[in-house]
Amino acid sequence: MEEKNSVVIVSAVRTPFGKFGGTLKNIASIDLGAMVIREVLRRVKVKGEEVEEVYYGTAVPAEVGLETDVPARQATLKAGMPSESISVTVDRACCSSLAAVRFGYRAIKTGEIEIALGAGAENMSRTPLVLPPGVRWGSRLGSVELWDCLYGLGYKGFNPVSVDAGEVALEYGITREDQDRWAYQSQMKYAKAFSEGKFNIGEELMKVEIPQGKSPPIIFERDEFPKPDTTLEKLSKLPLVYGSPTVTAGNAPGLDTGASAILMMSERRAKDKGLRPLAKILCMVATATAPRLIAAIPGFTIQKALEKAQTTLDQIDLIEINEAFAAMPLVSAKILADGDPERMEALLRKTNVNGGAIAIGHPVGASGARILMTLIYELRRRGGGKGVASICGGLAQGDGVVVDVEGD
Repeated sequence: MEEKNSVVIVSAVRTPFGKFGGTLKNIASIDLGAMVIREVLRRVKVKGEEVEEVYYGTAVPAEVGLETDVPARQATLKAGMPSESISVTVDRACCSSLAAVRFGYRAIKTGEIEIALGAGAENMSRTPLVLPPGVRWGSRLGSVELWDCLYGLGYKGFNPVSVDAGEVALEYGITREDQDRWAYQSQMKYAKAFSEGKFNIGEELMKVEIPQGKSPPIIFERDEFPKPDTTLEKLSKLPLVYGSPTVTAGNAPGLDTGASAILMMSERRAKDKGLRPLAKILCMVATATAPRLIAAIPGFTIQKALEKAQTTLDQIDLIEINEAFAAMPLVSAKILADGDPERMEALLRKTNVNGGAIAIGHPVGASGARILMTLIYELRRRGGGKGVASICGGLAQGDGVVVDVEGD
């Protein structure tokens, strides 16, 4: 039975994700955003002028600042959308692109509009080194220090996120060894999924052509970050980072590059256009808690999302929790299992079944929409079902979504 103003996803796509300093290192995130916006519309033959609102997530302002500002406006125009297009840039840290989807969902749900697009992009490789503000007004004798906006992965006046994640993991009884084991499994699950054709061009992935002047373009069509040669022994030997008690470069994702986009409609409009939805959105939520609890916020967010959707964990077939660090799915699963080891293991068996950001990559402004589409496409392969996805953002913000995918 169709609910009033029910919202469906009709198209979802992302670029392959590039590694730090890799193939995509010189491409502006705004250009990557334009690519996925064009592709998400092209796949379902929707014209740019039909989209009533675009919400666009990005989380590293120093990189988009190279193009000055209004990245949403720039990306939509570069994508060929009309000058009358309405767009808004969203910065909610790693939650940004899922928050972008949430804003579009909410606008359709209230009946204000019928078609919205949520997107996000990031090129962390392109993040500049910056001079401190006082340099503009001159400096006396002596060296001038450059600031690295990525170093430490923290916020001024707060701990590096790796420190908070590691400390909170230990408080929940999640050890460094647990996190290394999850990281290894993430890499192995992705390698298996890739070998089975789950990350081929045409579902969540699109092909990216990189011009090379007079030479043929580089064709970029697979994620660049996965490390199928990972072993537990290698992971155990990696040093801790930024003073964290558990986090290493191996049980964390990279500083990655990519873009993602999701096109939503009212169910009524999708039927009118003859489009078969990829999924129905049952609910979307936003959360926040004490800033240091970033490893726990996906668990709290899933609890809130399931309550709002009037759905229980037992009714959920698959879970996606963004692997900002391995701590996040492990701590969150323990919260959801209320500390029961057997229930926690059962939840983890259906979490990130094709690997997560530790293997795929984590271009922060694009990851929220990525986990949602990864969830949807896997539910479709399995003949349908319900899924929940959640992502943490800096200083313990969270976004979550519950979806229902119809079977054939």
